[in-house]
Amino acid sequence: KMAPVLRQVYDQMMEPKWVISMGVCASSGGMFNNYAIVQGVDQVVPVDVYAPGCPPTPETLIHAIETLHGLIENDELLKRRDETGAGANVHVEFIEPTSTPVLLGTKQP
Repeated sequence: KMAPVLRQVYDQMMEPKWVISMGVCASSGGMFNNYAIVQGVDQVVPVDVYAPGCPPTPETLIHAIETLHGLIENDELLKRRDETGAGANVHVEFIEPTSTPVLLGTKQP
């Protein structure tokens, strides 16, 4: 039901625009396979970066954003889009979560 709405929103966005597919379900439909599920968001909108995981870890998402940022800075993203006629189609690796706690502020417990 949401595929036409997603495509309409994507088409209405101003350039430049980029797409990160977050998670296995968005990238390939996951373990679900029936007539009501689109088998990958790349069938609806061009995907630039795929972030794996179920769900993707915060580290994986940060890595995907940094990868996308690097491609944009080096003008590599537009070259990849021109070659394929679709998204840049970059796959990043899954990064395991760290067990190190993140401390915010300077107050000690």
